[in-house]
Amino acid sequence: MTDNRQSLSDLAAIAAEAAAAPVAAAPVSDAVDAPVAPVQPSAPLRAQEIDGLGRAYATGRRKDAVARVWVKPGTGKITVNGRDQEIYFARPTLRLVINQPFGVTEREGQYDVIATVKGGGLSGQAGAVKHGIAQALTKYEPALRSAVKAEGFLTRDSRVVERKKYGKAKARKSFQFSKR
Repeated sequence: MTDNRQSLSDLAAIAAEAAAAPVAAAPVSDAVDAPVAPVQPSAPLRAQEIDGLGRAYATGRRKDAVARVWVKPGTGKITVNGRDQEIYFARPTLRLVINQPFGVTEREGQYDVIATVKGGGLSGQAGAVKHGIAQALTKYEPALRSAVKAEGFLTRDSRVVERKKYGKAKARKSFQFSKR
């Protein structure tokens, strides 16, 4: 019982010291009714979007190509239309394009990618897969969004082939001019 009484007397002494100490007043500004701006968080984190199999899904587009992309944790294997990326995209530059989002986020070899691509040529398909991977990565790890967005990978490249006009050889090229 003496321990309890002693601790109670200690608490009473601390409370008395706190009451006797002078309280520093906050500085008063001239504009009392000035509105106070609310503090905004720097970047709100989005919710993680994962399906029942632990994958993040996204659609990537470039020119006429549309890619459906699923990303899940793994060993870094990328499969495009049921084939390995080295077989489907034979050119090293196209494989480099596909792996850009992983390089920017420093996640090489940490995710498996399954993609199905339709339409367009190989270059457009590689751009579509890159766009899809970047979108899916940000859905799986929302914290990576700022890094991927800063590189411009989340924005669809809207450039498309211009249509051919009548009276022209191609979209803008004219036939050879003959004076006589």
